[in-house]
Amino acid sequence: MRSGRAVIRVLPALVALAIGVALAAVSSHSEAGTAASPVTSTATHTLYDFSAKRIDGVDTALAAFRGKVVLVVNTASHCGFTKQYAALEALQKRYESRGFTVLGFPANDFLWQERGSDADIQKFCSLKYDVTFPMFSKIHVKGGHIDPLYAWLTRGSDFPGNISWNFTKFVIGPDGRVAARFSPSTTPDDSLVIAAIERQLAAR
Repeated sequence: MRSGRAVIRVLPALVALAIGVALAAVSSHSEAGTAASPVTSTATHTLYDFSAKRIDGVDTALAAFRGKVVLVVNTASHCGFTKQYAALEALQKRYESRGFTVLGFPANDFLWQERGSDADIQKFCSLKYDVTFPMFSKIHVKGGHIDPLYAWLTRGSDFPGNISWNFTKFVIGPDGRVAARFSPSTTPDDSLVIAAIERQLAAR
């Protein structure tokens, strides 16, 4: 009887995981393929107009990253793409000395895949992936409570469009403007992502 009850308890989690994987695959294809194309816009804001709370609770003006090349990523700890943390950290180590940084923004907007507290997320990133790049407090990246930073990224930048899933990537140039956007399924070490980062580093 005990084994039967254990199976009953596990089944909902397995079903949720399967649904999450399927939805992630569909969503990643809906986000303009591998790399989104820019549109003509009248965007006036830059990354430096916003602030965010670090995962340790410290309020940070994103103007602190002025002049750097930045990769903004919405993250989650229980997603099929979570393993991308390793490649994100590899990018941080590879380019940090050249004026580059990853900025991670945890969000629980997709099938409750970031359910923990900020402390839980920080511990997970440190112990599981040895993350050294800045991580921020959990926010909303879509919907009625969308964070102002993501409202700009998805509605006011040159690469608009709703976030389809965890690990959507925005390359921000040294001028604070969005230079490229990549879907969740495009890994951080993809040649297109590397090329976009390299182009912006060359422009510093």
